[in-house]
Amino acid sequence: MFDASQSYLARSDSREFAIPQKLYRIGEVVCHTPYSRQTIHNYTIMGLIKEAAWTEGGHRLYDESVFRKLSKIAELRKTKTLGQIRELLGTVNG
Repeated sequence: MFDASQSYLARSDSREFAIPQKLYRIGEVVCHTPYSRQTIHNYTIMGLIKEAAWTEGGHRLYDESVFRKLSKIAELRKTKTLGQIRELLGTVNG
């Protein structure tokens, strides 16, 4: 199911229409990152990343921002624990 708040408007012939943002299933996130399915699941449960929507079958869907967040987590993991990262991201994202 698609969350309309995750779209933006475009104009064509004086009409506006919503262009849906690409949503990724966990397998697609795994294919484009160095993380395993279990790590993505764990990071979601910990609150480090957040799903953007759910399918009708109950599968998580992530938006494009998950890739930026995972990149930031990878950088922070060099010097911080996951608990410290969760605190930092919680403070920043509030």
